[in-house]
Amino acid sequence: MVTDGIEAETERVLENLEGVLTAAGMTFDHVIACRVYMTDINDYAQINEIYGRYFGANAPAREAVQVCSLPRGARVEISCTAVR
Repeated sequence: MVTDGIEAETERVLENLEGVLTAAGMTFDHVIACRVYMTDINDYAQINEIYGRYFGANAPAREAVQVCSLPRGARVEISCTAVR
């Protein structure tokens, strides 16, 4: 678990997501929707900036919601749906 700030945590989440996609023979280009969960909505701008680096100009549809807590004290969690 990365605890060096929301930017580093978001990067780790997206790197982990990239690993899952790679293992399935896919890339971020296959992602059609994401769900972003954060414990502080004030972190949205920083999360969005990192998110944009991974998805680029053609980012998929997404939902972003604030939740009261995440497992293991995480501040951000991202899930996605990808298709071939």
